[in-house]
Amino acid sequence: MHTEKHHHAFEPKIVAFVCTWCTYAGADLAGTSRMQYPPNVRVVKFPCTGRIDPVFILRAFQKGADGVLVSGCHPGDCHYMAGNFHARRRFAAFRALLDFVGVDLNRLQFSWVSAAEGGKWVEVVTELTERVREMGPMREFLELEMEEHWSALPTAPELQAAYNAIP
Repeated sequence: MHTEKHHHAFEPKIVAFVCTWCTYAGADLAGTSRMQYPPNVRVVKFPCTGRIDPVFILRAFQKGADGVLVSGCHPGDCHYMAGNFHARRRFAAFRALLDFVGVDLNRLQFSWVSAAEGGKWVEVVTELTERVREMGPMREFLELEMEEHWSALPTAPELQAAYNAIP
């Protein structure tokens, strides 16, 4: 296998919000199987994608993410029954909001990656990283980092911990 190191003028920062049970396990499988994929992704684990508030995605962009991935269990396989169905409905509305405020939706990706799909994790991460690299840095939300007053902080302890873990 030929693995050539590519050096690009711009390396995007990608934040991935993943479900512990499926996508995180799939990403772990990719790592233990020594699959090659871009090192641009910082992973934040959630019990379920249904617990990911859209504010978290805004926070990632606010803190300098150039792209965001949200990935969980396949529909019908959610560890918490219908959690990912709720997530899907919520994110459909949220995408419309981001589009309305002028965020290029190519910077935001939703996917389903199971615990057995290490190869799919690699494909999703590689494709998103390459697409965002071509788009260049995202600057729209950086000034919001200076103004912390626009959003209420999550109150549940596990959500507060996840919110604070956004790189």
